[in-house]
Amino acid sequence: MAVNVDTVYQRVLAIANKEQRGYITPQEYNLLANQAQMEIFEQYFYDLDQFRAKPGNDTTYSDMIDLIEEKIDIFEKYRIPIQLQDTSVENGLYLLPDGYYRMGELYYLCNGRYLEIEKIPQNEIHHIINSPLTEPTINRPVYVRATALTGDNDRYVQLYPTTINSGVVCNYISRPSTVEWAYTTVLDEALYNANNSVDFELHMSEETNLVVKILELAGIIIKQQDVYSIANQEEVQDKQQEKV
Repeated sequence: MAVNVDTVYQRVLAIANKEQRGYITPQEYNLLANQAQMEIFEQYFYDLDQFRAKPGNDTTYSDMIDLIEEKIDIFEKYRIPIQLQDTSVENGLYLLPDGYYRMGELYYLCNGRYLEIEKIPQNEIHHIINSPLTEPTINRPVYVRATALTGDNDRYVQLYPTTINSGVVCNYISRPSTVEWAYTTVLDEALYNANNSVDFELHMSEETNLVVKILELAGIIIKQQDVYSIANQEEVQDKQQEKV
C-alpha cells in the first residue's frame, strides 16, 4: 500500500503553519516530495550495505536487513523484456527499461527455457570473445555494461554472441514514480485532484519519515516524535469539533 500524497501534504502544511513558516505551494511541495522520496529510497541501499557488513549473526541486524529488503521489494521487476537499441542492426546492443535504478539478472529465452546471461568485466571481454575455449555461444551467452561504447548512458548492455536479437529479459529495481499532488484552482485556491495525483511508492511505514524529510528540505527541522505529537493534537481537535 502506497503513502497518500495528500495526507503527507496536509501534515506538512499543518506543521509549517504551526511553526509559522508560511505556506508551501503545491509546486514547491511536489519538488520537495520527489526529492524526499528519492533520498529515502537511496538510503535503503546504503543502510543495507552497512548492516550486511556487520560481523556476526546479530538478530537485530538480521531484522533490519529483512525490513529494508521488504521496502526495496516494492520496486523489484522480474523478467521484463528489453529491446535491441537498433532493430535494423544485429549488434547485440540492448537498451534497459526506462526508469530502472539497479540491474539484476539478465536472461535469454533459448529453446523454451531461460538461460541466465553471465556478466563479464569490461576488461576481460576482449579475451573471452576471442578465445576458442571461452567464446560465447547461444547456449552460453555473456554480456558487459556498454557505457564504454555508448558514453555516459548506463542503460545499455552489450550481449555476445551479437546474433541474439530477441527473447532477452531482465530483473531490475526501478526508480520510484514521480510524485504529484495534482489540483484544480477555484477562487484562487488549490483544491486537491485525487484522480490526477500520483502517490508516493514508498512503503506505508515511511509516511512520517516523508513528512520530516520534506519539512527538513523546506528548512523546518522537526523530530519524528514531534510530528506524532502534532498529529495527535489535531486528532483531538477534530473530535472536539465533531462533538460541537
